[in-house]
Amino acid sequence: MNASTDDLRYQAVSSRDARFDGTFFFAVATTGIYCRPSCPAVTPKRRNVRFYPSAAAAQGAGFRACRRCRPDAVPGSAEWNLRADLVGRAMRLIGDGVVDREGVQGLADRLGYSTRQVHRQLTEELGAGPVALARAQRAHTARVLLQTTDLPVTETAFAAGFASVRQFNDTIRAVYAQTPTALRGTPRRAGDAAPPGGIPLRLAHRGPYAAREVFGFLGRRAVPGAEEMTGVPGARTYRRTLRLPYGTGIAEVREPHRAAAGWLACRLHLTDLRDLAAAVQRVRRLFDLDADPDAVAERLGADPVLGPLVAARPGLRSPGAADADELALRAVLGQQVSVAAATRLGARLVAAHGTPLAAPDGTLTHLFPEPAALADAEFDGMPEARRDTLRTVAAALADGTVRLDPGADRDDTGRRLLALRGVGPWTAGYIRMRALGDPDVFLPGDAGARRALTALGARPGAEDAWRPWRSYALHHLWNLWDKDS
Repeated sequence: MNASTDDLRYQAVSSRDARFDGTFFFAVATTGIYCRPSCPAVTPKRRNVRFYPSAAAAQGAGFRACRRCRPDAVPGSAEWNLRADLVGRAMRLIGDGVVDREGVQGLADRLGYSTRQVHRQLTEELGAGPVALARAQRAHTARVLLQTTDLPVTETAFAAGFASVRQFNDTIRAVYAQTPTALRGTPRRAGDAAPPGGIPLRLAHRGPYAAREVFGFLGRRAVPGAEEMTGVPGARTYRRTLRLPYGTGIAEVREPHRAAAGWLACRLHLTDLRDLAAAVQRVRRLFDLDADPDAVAERLGADPVLGPLVAARPGLRSPGAADADELALRAVLGQQVSVAAATRLGARLVAAHGTPLAAPDGTLTHLFPEPAALADAEFDGMPEARRDTLRTVAAALADGTVRLDPGADRDDTGRRLLALRGVGPWTAGYIRMRALGDPDVFLPGDAGARRALTALGARPGAEDAWRPWRSYALHHLWNLWDKDS
């Protein structure tokens, strides 16, 4: 980091600018702590401040996390969603817990690089290698478990992904300057209290969040049996089942009453607590919580066509997917039919081929079917062409011809999807936008977008000026017609 860049970062710290939370971290040499830019503490003197591109880098330099601003709880950098290179793909995989489950070699294998190349590039850009980055995430998971559950400390260590209790104790002391027992005793902040059951979380986001539109989008597409939306606009709760690496789960996310809250209230019910970090990342991707709405608004808001739409819906997100394979199969169901028709088809698929929960939870009864269960399945009443495409995509996902994990190469995946019989540009683009979290997709031939562009008087090719945020532009266009009931 050069001096001029650090001076700009110091200005963000001085103004407590939350837009930069998660983009960088600052540490104070005289106190030995590191913070998020918006930390409310007294601004330290410039000569005592050090800047780091990641929490792991600050921890590696010997700084501990601030107890006041909790820098480990900030939104992830929006850069990792935007970037399709090795570092961006690696960060998405580390966030999903791949290093904890498969080690650095597993991470490298998924990326198609050597472990040395992966370590070198991550260290150059983030000041920390994959092991240190995964360690920082484990520490955050451990803190959440310690402060929100009554799980014994020993069980917390292994649930958070640590290989030993000693490693767990050493990490907690290094990161938080407290023992695990002392960290558990930290009083909760006002508003943290919640009804019993599950793990309560505050999922942070930066900038404004257009919750009404996001919850409306997910509610209209909720597949009965695997998803549900309850309540009225402004006070809804979205619930869904999750298939996770070690078990299953149910996620509940409440629509915030205040747009300026800065977080969404979430509750996770998990059959195996080792799935906590993975479940959090899936929910964050679904609700697009790591986006940078200011960067999106800066580009799209200046456009003569989109400007009024951006001003009317600040913080509009591009929802991703809690299960990428599921999203791909649902995209096939949505080919050339209405959202309501696709949802009905999804409900039939869940009832016939989904995996039943051990016990129903409200209207949630099943996990969405796995690809392998659909590769040779019968689909009564489904048009032959759609049935064949569904089987083709399911088989490609099941045998690994198409991979949709967070580290997948988006361009390569797009080509592989288009090579499948029955998959056209709209379906491949929709999967790329939502399953792979690509922020720069414009769906060719989308009826709703075409109608909106015509109504707005946009010239052909207007979408080229909206890069790299065309996925968000598409949602602004869709919201001309999508209304809450």
